[in-house]
Amino acid sequence: MINILSYIFIGIGFAFMLSGAIGLFKMKNFYPRVLTASKIDTVGLLTLFIGFMLRHGFTFFTGKLLLIAVLILILNPLVAHIMVRSAYYSGYELDTDIDSEPKEEGE
Repeated sequence: MINILSYIFIGIGFAFMLSGAIGLFKMKNFYPRVLTASKIDTVGLLTLFIGFMLRHGFTFFTGKLLLIAVLILILNPLVAHIMVRSAYYSGYELDTDIDSEPKEEGE
């Protein structure tokens, strides 16, 4: 039963990461891409790690995965925030007209 549950978590993690990667290519601007990439890393990897922890039981490997999961949970949103904040302060503009096509030079 635990193996089936671990395979379900691993499958959900891979599906989330795949759908997020596809969604990453559909985004047109920098800011939504950073948000999507941050969500892919945080939620996808944590779901995969839960599946791996269930699969291997309580071992030293599980302890290492738990430590990495805690670091990912803390550092991923922080790093994404720092990247977006530095882009904002350096003058990278947020394109509010998301539905339009990219503008040509001279328009």
